[in-house]
Amino acid sequence: MLGRGSRAVDLAVIKGLLIDMDGVLYRGQAPIAGAERFIAFLRCEGISFILLTNNSSLTPGEYVAKLWGMGIEVRAEEILTSAQATARYLAQQEPEGARVYVIGREGLRQALMEQRFTLVEENADYVAVGWDWELTYAQLKRATLLIRAGARFIATNPDPTFPSEVGIIPGNGAILAAIEVATDVRPLVIGKPQPIIFQLALAQLGLDGQGIAVLGDRLETDVLGGQRMGLGTLMVLSGVTNEEKLEKSSIQPDLVFEDVAHLQRVWMEILGC
Repeated sequence: MLGRGSRAVDLAVIKGLLIDMDGVLYRGQAPIAGAERFIAFLRCEGISFILLTNNSSLTPGEYVAKLWGMGIEVRAEEILTSAQATARYLAQQEPEGARVYVIGREGLRQALMEQRFTLVEENADYVAVGWDWELTYAQLKRATLLIRAGARFIATNPDPTFPSEVGIIPGNGAILAAIEVATDVRPLVIGKPQPIIFQLALAQLGLDGQGIAVLGDRLETDVLGGQRMGLGTLMVLSGVTNEEKLEKSSIQPDLVFEDVAHLQRVWMEILGC
């Protein structure tokens, strides 16, 4: 355990966690060693949590099934995706719904439809972009034309890369970059590190910011977002951030661990378990 940030975080007083999934609990379809035991430990100690992911591709139900397949038992209400956050935010702006062109997977499409938005191919009010590993040039072309025609550009998350089981691959930020270059328009980003998704997560957790920490693997989303919200920040090096990148970054988490198994061991020692 390494203390990096300027804020002192005492694991003994943490009562809630906002936990990233990709790179923390699993990589792609492969669970990270100790993830199942870590979630069980949190339940045993009465520590509430929300699995807060910038990955908009899956629905909460699909995440539940994926995690259960890895032996990690969670409920849909313990998950908040950037797709859900994007749809909820848009519903606040457009309570009667609006026309949305979507680049993204079922997680984003379902979240928008649940909030009464109409998914369209033409004459869109919004272009909503989430990570899609089957992205085509035709989709980039349509998004560009719609934004240039006046549609508002909104993004689920800015992550430039994604920690898969085969290595680091392009993330949603890479898609956003292509559209931004083609339109000269920057998207409104809803996911981490923006405060919108953290505010929604805290409301879903049912707690204020006291005794709450963010646990993630990415400096520019998990850690930076937590710091902006005044939350404690815990980082694991099992995802996209390695020791070299951490050393060079101006963004420094409060505590650093190799993985969730290491975090659990340290936490149990502090609690005297």
